Amino acid sequence: MRAKLVAFGTLEIEGARYAHDVVIDAGRIRRRRKGRSKALRERYGHTPLSLAEEIPWGGGRLIVGTGAEGGLPIAPEVHAEAARRGIVIVALPTGDACRLLATLEPADVYAVLHATC
Repeated sequence: MRAKLVAFGTLEIEGARYAHDVVIDAGRIRRRRKGRSKALRERYGHTPLSLAEEIPWGGGRLIVGTGAEGGLPIAPEVHAEAARRGIVIVALPTGDACRLLATLEPADVYAVLHATC
């Protein structure tokens, strides 16, 4: 799947540009709805990825692009839920996550990509 962080805050995936965080679920791209995670912002200093969001649990691996500088926190309960489901979380800065996506077929991609920090 062709993906890259083209600039701080902008992703390009399969030729389309996104100026917001995205979720990829078996190749289907949608906006990340992080509103319900905002209640945890004070605890983490940033809105984390939490179970309050719709996480794409469909594959054996969840790729989390943690932002241009790797600043997206992942709440511990996300790691616990992944372990319960037998899913490996691969968390790395978004540019690196995009390079990993380039090695995968779209149907094999389950990811959350943070476009800033």
